[in-house]
Amino acid sequence: MASMSKIFIIGNVGKDPELKMTGQGRPVCEFSVAVNRVMGRGQGGERQEETDWYRVSCWGNQAETAQQIISKGRLVFVEGRFRPREWTGKDEKTRISLEISADNFQVLDSRRDREGMGGTAPVPGDDEGKKFDPDEIPF
Repeated sequence: MASMSKIFIIGNVGKDPELKMTGQGRPVCEFSVAVNRVMGRGQGGERQEETDWYRVSCWGNQAETAQQIISKGRLVFVEGRFRPREWTGKDEKTRISLEISADNFQVLDSRRDREGMGGTAPVPGDDEGKKFDPDEIPF
């Protein structure tokens, strides 16, 4: 029987991607993605969020494309294989890094949104100019 491991995330890029070459000359691009999760309301009624950080690696031609179009703050969709990695920090404590080897990625925001035109975009085909608010998505 075949098996499969797949992860999908949507989040904001935490820092500009870094393009490197392996010892064999294969390009690899690494960047981090923050995924926010709403945990409910606090005692004062304010929304409480928790953030998970993922390290993402893209390989080959996809790495070169990622380095060109992804930048800090962009909203991205990433599909890939998930792998937790244990490592020891300088303080000798064991840590876990959540890593994704990307099979595919897509930038979800437009450059206009990213350049301060707001977080909402007109709904295509809507003559009344209603806005789409990503915070209204139930997942």
